[in-house]
Amino acid sequence: MTSPSPLLYDTYYHIYNRGINRENIFVEARNYAHFLNLYAEYIDPIADTFAYCLLKNHFHFSIRTLSEAETLPCFTEDMEQKKKRNPGKKLEVAHERQIYLSKKFSDFFNAYAKAINKAYGRTGSLFQHPFGRVMITNDLQFSRVIAYIHQNPQKHGFVTDFGDWKYSSYGTMLAEKPTHLKREMVLNWFGGKEQYKATHAAWVDEQESSGFAGDDYD
Repeated sequence: MTSPSPLLYDTYYHIYNRGINRENIFVEARNYAHFLNLYAEYIDPIADTFAYCLLKNHFHFSIRTLSEAETLPCFTEDMEQKKKRNPGKKLEVAHERQIYLSKKFSDFFNAYAKAINKAYGRTGSLFQHPFGRVMITNDLQFSRVIAYIHQNPQKHGFVTDFGDWKYSSYGTMLAEKPTHLKREMVLNWFGGKEQYKATHAAWVDEQESSGFAGDDYD
């Protein structure tokens, strides 16, 4: 299988992945929280996040990778740490810069897999490789990907109403508590809270036969 190109800077993506051999990646409630904590640690410094949904054996995110300038502080710090771990080894900075975003996602997945393996006495890979990514290239696609991600629990039969699923950003967008998500941007994009809810509700039937990337993740 040909490896996908590295993630690009300042680009919108639908990111998704599932457990290897359709294995569950979330065993109990605390796993979801740990996954999101690691996401904040590894991914928040390199991407804006507009939506997410975590299901038992797969997940979806809608993101914009930050620009090279925006990620420079994080990249510089990571390179310094890498030099300390590998003294005397020459780093190819241009190559490291090119693969940096994809590497951050890989490091995130590896950190979570190690935690799950340790907690449940398993070994080996947890996630399918490589992780899925689809570039979002127009306004309608951006809106539909967000709605699709939020409606995923209903599509796969985990709930009868996607709004009831605890492990997605749908409700977070309607809440008032602080969040790392780009809540204000998303709500403004849909035209406010009421239009955000109305658009999601209107697209439920459409999304059930949508043919989106990751549709076979059940």
